[in-house]
Amino acid sequence: MKIKLLSSFFLLIIFVARAQEASLDYYLPEDFTYEANIPEPSAVLGFEVGEWHANHSQVVQYFTAIAASSPRATLINYGSTYEKRPLIMLAVSSPENIENLESIKTQRAALRNSNAAPGNMPVVMYMGHSVHGNEPSGVNASLLSAYHFTAAIELEEDLENMVLLIDPAINPDGINRFASWVNSHKSYFPSGDPNNRELNEPWPRGRTNHYWFDLNRDWLPVQHPESRGRIEQLQEWLPNIVLDFHEMGTNNTFFFQPGIPSRNNPLTPEKNFELTERIAQYHARYLDEIGSLYYTKESFDDYYYGKGSTYPDIQGAVGILFEQASSRGHLQENAFGEISFPFTIRNQFTTALSSFEAARDMRQELNQYMVDFYQESKQAYTEDDDKAYIFGAQEDYGRTYHFADILLQHDIQLYSLEEDVTLNGVPFESGKSFIVPLDQPQYKLIKTMFETRSTFTDSLFYDVSTWNMPMAFNVDFMALSSKILNLAKVEDVSGGLTFKEGRVLGAAGAYSYAFEWKEYYAPKALYQLMDKGYQLRLAHKPFQNQLGKIFSRGTILVEKGNTEKSDAAFFDDLSEVAKGTGITIHALTTGYTSGINLGSPSIDVLEKPSIAILVDEGVSSSDAGEIWHLFDQRMNIPITLIPTGRMSSADLNRYNVLVMPSGSYGSIGKNGIGKLDTWIRNGGTLVARGSAMDWLAKEELASFNFLSREDSAAFSQKQYADMDNERGAKVTGGAIFKAKLDITHPVAYGYSSEEIHVFKSGNQFLKPAKNPYANPLIYTAEPLASGYVHPENLEMIKNNGVIQVSAMGSGRTIGFVDNPNFRAFWFGTNKLFLNAVFFGQTISGASAR
Repeated sequence: MKIKLLSSFFLLIIFVARAQEASLDYYLPEDFTYEANIPEPSAVLGFEVGEWHANHSQVVQYFTAIAASSPRATLINYGSTYEKRPLIMLAVSSPENIENLESIKTQRAALRNSNAAPGNMPVVMYMGHSVHGNEPSGVNASLLSAYHFTAAIELEEDLENMVLLIDPAINPDGINRFASWVNSHKSYFPSGDPNNRELNEPWPRGRTNHYWFDLNRDWLPVQHPESRGRIEQLQEWLPNIVLDFHEMGTNNTFFFQPGIPSRNNPLTPEKNFELTERIAQYHARYLDEIGSLYYTKESFDDYYYGKGSTYPDIQGAVGILFEQASSRGHLQENAFGEISFPFTIRNQFTTALSSFEAARDMRQELNQYMVDFYQESKQAYTEDDDKAYIFGAQEDYGRTYHFADILLQHDIQLYSLEEDVTLNGVPFESGKSFIVPLDQPQYKLIKTMFETRSTFTDSLFYDVSTWNMPMAFNVDFMALSSKILNLAKVEDVSGGLTFKEGRVLGAAGAYSYAFEWKEYYAPKALYQLMDKGYQLRLAHKPFQNQLGKIFSRGTILVEKGNTEKSDAAFFDDLSEVAKGTGITIHALTTGYTSGINLGSPSIDVLEKPSIAILVDEGVSSSDAGEIWHLFDQRMNIPITLIPTGRMSSADLNRYNVLVMPSGSYGSIGKNGIGKLDTWIRNGGTLVARGSAMDWLAKEELASFNFLSREDSAAFSQKQYADMDNERGAKVTGGAIFKAKLDITHPVAYGYSSEEIHVFKSGNQFLKPAKNPYANPLIYTAEPLASGYVHPENLEMIKNNGVIQVSAMGSGRTIGFVDNPNFRAFWFGTNKLFLNAVFFGQTISGASAR
């Protein structure tokens, strides 16, 4: 009986402690009093912070209530997500500043655009929470920050010299997905057992946005609405400090920057790291006061500028990464005993408090640092032999446009070339080329987007080691040693750029119509015309019309087919599609063309693709999401997402194209494998990526052979302390390689040059097929273009395969070792993937291995 009483007593203590954890007093600092008219979070949410996971609607509701009740705050709506959730930010300052925010933004622009002394200008701190949706301590800590900074009476004087931008939910769709899961599985008497369903969310999990993208890699490419809206705000506000709230593994403690010193980007000034170190001392002091464990300098890095904690470093600001050990639900056992959700929130909020004090104390120095950063950039420009960059693609305005659009998102001055020029033998066409002058404040950002680098002080990277944008877009580019206005006639397009409409050349009632495959949105046009019921054919050989226009391989021919539309209605449809996709459609007056005639057996009738992508557990959600996004957002083509577990019961005959993203496919089972075998043999086109190729080879559904790494060690003993670094150095985290393309192959239609750059991450090495016609893309003998790769890996890459075609029965499997759709900004290789989908049906079996 005594043992039972003691057990009950200790349980009561635990429950009381957890109840105290979820109270507002658990989080808020001592010695502050609060305005009674500002609602506490529980008054709006109906529960205490940390008791439940606040979903996005509740967060918006609370921030709206704060803005309505506090003269210190105003709500900024800066866009919406794919799922139509609002993107909001709370600006917090003194009432006078709140009335003059536009004036403050105008003043801050002078920090970048002049060398004027900042004087008493307010310091601005941006607080970005939970870019990864299943790292919820951040978004829930934002509720406390909104309350404390608007309601604490003692902060009134401090806020006269500060503007806080509290972004509660960088990734609303992911946050909502995760909150729904954990709340749906919450017990009122929580179990911290790691096996608990609450702590094991299903695929694709809440980390990512609607299309399963990691938004913390999108600050530089800005391919998603969440990023575009946020970057627009940051470019307007020019914050001095950017806080980036994350979570990490449950068995960790708390990390704050500085990161690993040897992995800093060389374009970031040393002063940045000095400021980061000084701010770190504030975090240490605040975390010491509440007894939380923490560490710095042993993890993470400041190299890739496309992350939340590093993008500010190339903007004259200081980015600060926070990584809190995650409870992943409301409670979880860990190496230290157990970790609760309120505990994780308190640590995040505590570093918001420490950052506030640091920003207050360092205000003048931080503002002066931004002035100095841009003055140093200007000096670096004067010492640089390069004065501008020019880029463009003669055959494709679409890719060039999208690259230019990225530059404009970052407040970069840009000019459109208005007359043809040829530089060092490379033609740049008027209307399809752009010039970026380096004599502008964003000099350093431009340099990092155009630079190639293959020498590094460290061989380990938290993310990619290179992000050369012209290579990603497969456009011609070069550095110029002269000023922009001395080169050619140009037009300033810095205020915005409009996508150019396409058109039909010729009249209604023509014998046939044709468009080349070179423009980025040609696949979109093809599908739209198929969807309207017209007959689309693919020319495998060039031909020439009576006007002397040469149409290259991959040209699409359009006829009315079996439709009953009039010539005028057909022409209107062609005009509408051309206008929306930017392509040029040519009317052909006769089938008696030079080269091949229009009735040639070298022209195939194309079948409209019915596409399914395999998804769910075991599949790379990022790979699958990139493919889904490409079809749904870029090409406007409907696709089906089939869970791998449904393969055994799904009717595969509904589809003529299946896509297998990188992943493991054990859940397909023997029945599913048999169905897939039959489907391929009956003429299906299977497009496989990465490790999906390994699985297909293992199950004898395709013929792919891979190189295995040999142990090259000449001795049996190595230093244990070096193990992590040595193994990490052999991981290809992300680099750019040169490859050779067979432009006569259907997979390569639309490309005019054999030279192409591909992005590679991971150590999958594909042997070339014995059939030489089955290798449409291989690495060159000297493949490294930019980034870090271990010497052993480089040797295994040379002259090996990137894309390969396997045949089985009447079907074709096209395998991609490297990701042609990487993070949605690798526009230069998207068409290789789309060609596999649209033209795989036409690849000769004799050409496959």
